[in-house]
Amino acid sequence: MHHFFVDPSAVGGSELCITGADVNHIKNVLRLQAGEHITVSDTTGKEYTCAISRLTDAAVFAKIEDMQAEASELSAELYLFQGYPKGDKLEMIIQKTVELGVSKIIPVMTRRSIVRLDEKKAAKKQARYQAICEAAAKQSKRGVIPEVLPVMDFGEALKLAATLDKILIPYEDEKGLINSKKVINEAISHKKIGIFIGPEGGFDAAEVEAVTALGAHPVTLGHRILRTETAGLAIMAVIMFELECRQENGEHKNGSIF
Repeated sequence: MHHFFVDPSAVGGSELCITGADVNHIKNVLRLQAGEHITVSDTTGKEYTCAISRLTDAAVFAKIEDMQAEASELSAELYLFQGYPKGDKLEMIIQKTVELGVSKIIPVMTRRSIVRLDEKKAAKKQARYQAICEAAAKQSKRGVIPEVLPVMDFGEALKLAATLDKILIPYEDEKGLINSKKVINEAISHKKIGIFIGPEGGFDAAEVEAVTALGAHPVTLGHRILRTETAGLAIMAVIMFELECRQENGEHKNGSIF
């Protein structure tokens, strides 16, 4: 079934109303008709199975047949601090990390970031990034639409990271897979987890020191050097798998599938 998002205010009694750009998509792209079924999330943790009841030029109305708690969200909020990469790599990173369960994506300008954006260009790109985020959330049937924050400098990113419960920083000079496994398994017992990923060329030593000064834990992702567009996906996949195994097993603080 196709998946859509609405504001909680669009849900009333046994019916909900879809408005905005999704109306054209439902009517003219998907060509859905009255009686066909869709799923809808209201971004508060509720997912509705609905049957389309009527379509107008401005809205699609759907009868609610079932409601359940959203099962697609992770038990922790994951904040990806992504060193700003070249080209369209960030678009792919956003799409794939949304599929993996990220909560917020924070593009960060670091010392080794090659691209530099003026304010006008940054605002235009952020709007595109958020649209990619929403499309990926629909495709993967997320219960919420993750947020892409405005591009930050490294100092601003550190201030935001300081408000989180735990911070991880995959770093090519870190050694010891067994210790990294322990660090990750301890970190995911927390509710808000930050992940710092460097741009092409990685973080410089001073940036790594600044993040670790906040209490961040460097981890290794293996014996190979991963590209900036690969590293975030790798650690996100590990965290997602571990969290969902714990949820399925009813384990919240202890236990590991690794």
